[in-house]
Amino acid sequence: MPTQPTSLSPDAVREAAETAAKHAAAAETDRRLPPEVVTPILAAGFARHFVPARWGGSAGTFRVLLPAVTAIGEGCTSAAWFASLAASVGRLAAHLPTEGQAELWVDGPDTPLVAALAAAGTAERVPGGWRVSGQWPYVSGIDSSAWALVCARATGGEHQEPRFFAVPRSSYGLGDSWFNVGLRATGSNTLVLDAVTVPDARSVALADLLAGRAPDAEARCHRVPLKAANGLTLTAPLLGAARGALRRWSGLVRVKLRAPAAAVTGAADRTPYELTLARTDGEIDAAALLLDRVADVLDRATLDPLLTARNGRDCALAAELLAGAADRLLRSSGSRGQSDTEPLQRFWRDVNAGAGHSGLQFPSAASALVRVSRALDTP
Repeated sequence: MPTQPTSLSPDAVREAAETAAKHAAAAETDRRLPPEVVTPILAAGFARHFVPARWGGSAGTFRVLLPAVTAIGEGCTSAAWFASLAASVGRLAAHLPTEGQAELWVDGPDTPLVAALAAAGTAERVPGGWRVSGQWPYVSGIDSSAWALVCARATGGEHQEPRFFAVPRSSYGLGDSWFNVGLRATGSNTLVLDAVTVPDARSVALADLLAGRAPDAEARCHRVPLKAANGLTLTAPLLGAARGALRRWSGLVRVKLRAPAAAVTGAADRTPYELTLARTDGEIDAAALLLDRVADVLDRATLDPLLTARNGRDCALAAELLAGAADRLLRSSGSRGQSDTEPLQRFWRDVNAGAGHSGLQFPSAASALVRVSRALDTP
């Protein structure tokens, strides 16, 4: 029988956040999150947050997930990235046929899932299913995964379409390929499949995810189109990281202002730091308000193409604001803030790496919104 659904309790999230912060530096060096971080994140309920209630999940809301992810991000952006994606992939997996869902969550709703959204592989029709092959880079958290959803170009006769396929950990290999400047501890390595047969029950068309067509969906979260929610998954960790960066910067500046006056430079002028603090805090608040509106739309509004496009614009704009805020903090922190051992520069690298994700590019998101709204069309 499924266990009783639980939500992301503040105490459990706080414990996971404290543990993630404690291991952040070592995890970055190792280029992956250790079990000591992954375990409390799963125990807090991130993986089960969007899992259907019939499998013991919480079938939760975006308004609850957003502050939980940002809380993790204030100490470790990579851990927040993992937590956010763990929840998101559980929601995507709810679009599989019911038989496939039962197989994924046979061991409970806290099963860690990962996903590769780019159609980087191929799938050929075989009796009862598909034969899938390919390599998918940038699969965050793959070292900690039990199942993966991969997107491939499926061919059956003359019909072609991108489809997602759920494969167990025993079926895929890992390529050690993640050597990025930021989000280093996400372990976003390459997933490899070599002619793996996947039954129909573990496959779903990309079109169904884009439209939010989950079978027998009882909760609202399973009827949300992919493009309406994906930006929030990517931006929420960056909001937490920017808050962590501001807190760290404030500590560095307080030390500098209390230091004895230098013989050459004289006493530090507080005004530039006051202006930096006020502007940066305001920009982070503005990004938070944008993301809060996105979450509210996902939980309550009747989603249409215009709101979907606006959500994408809001998330991309929030990412730009957060990256700009992190840039300002690092520039004004002096040499101390740029030290290899200083968490501020890690937050700065992480925010900029996350904001560079293809799903958070402002030009494409802005164009999509304007075109859907027809604001520049002739009346």
